[in-house]
Amino acid sequence: MLEVKQRWLEVLQKTSIFSRLTADQMAVVLSSLFYCEVEAGQTLVYEGEIGSELFIIVQGGISISVKSGEENIELGRLRSGDFFGEMSLLEQTARSATCTAVGNTACFMLKARDFSQIIVNDPLIAVSILQQMLSSTVSRLLKTNSFLTQVIQWGNDAKKRAITDSFTGLFNRRYLDDNIENIIRRSTDTVGASFAMVDVDRFGTLNKTYGSVFCDNILIAITDVFKEKFDHQDTLIRYGGDEFCFIISGSFERAKTLCTAVCEAVNAIRFKEQPELAVSCSMGLVPCTHNDAVQDILKRSDEALYRAKEAGRNRVCTAE
Repeated sequence: MLEVKQRWLEVLQKTSIFSRLTADQMAVVLSSLFYCEVEAGQTLVYEGEIGSELFIIVQGGISISVKSGEENIELGRLRSGDFFGEMSLLEQTARSATCTAVGNTACFMLKARDFSQIIVNDPLIAVSILQQMLSSTVSRLLKTNSFLTQVIQWGNDAKKRAITDSFTGLFNRRYLDDNIENIIRRSTDTVGASFAMVDVDRFGTLNKTYGSVFCDNILIAITDVFKEKFDHQDTLIRYGGDEFCFIISGSFERAKTLCTAVCEAVNAIRFKEQPELAVSCSMGLVPCTHNDAVQDILKRSDEALYRAKEAGRNRVCTAE
């Protein structure tokens, strides 16, 4: 076990809650940590169960979800260096969400009783951990679209509030309006971000020709392409009707590559009921910077989308 802990020591020291500890202090904390590995899809904690552990992710990722009726709604994802379960560590309260491994994941666990011993025996270490824990949690509330943001802002109604579009499973426009500025600022401060406005080509004509029931199947098939091509770094939103938008993390080149791949994949969709039909979508893509106004981003992406349609549809156009 000591060898395992030493192997992950560098990662642990870079996590926010341990970042201000000295080497000697970190050695004390290490002696209280338990290492665990979970396979993809395995659940670490369940919503509603009483918990008393804090988890620190050192490899892989965690999906945070809550139950709404018969559905599980994913509210965010955590990755290496993030932690969860701080309220259970401090108060041994019921878990607010279900936490499930995304891919094979490695974590260290700090139990409440062991943290209590640190408080008694090494209060300076405990104070440092608590201060960093508070700072990270506040930062998460202010700058991210994570589960805690939703719970603090909306309380228990977070489960019922329509943060997702029930038909497609994507986030909805209200979620976009509430979070776009924070998501873009967070991404541009780290890996970069781009914004795409998306429209299914000639959807009104498709509705008149094939009917609303079949066109619902078209939207689901297109949405499935979106989910397949993008990953957890990216935010996918149903803007309304047949309009969608994406907040894409990473370089502008990554965004262009992904959007082009999406257009090609959508155009390749075929339907057994209408084998002759080929659908397509058009996209307006713009790069984002930290200080961009939201309205300016929406305006530029909409203009780029218009150019894509004027140029013949079924393509990606970028901001001029």
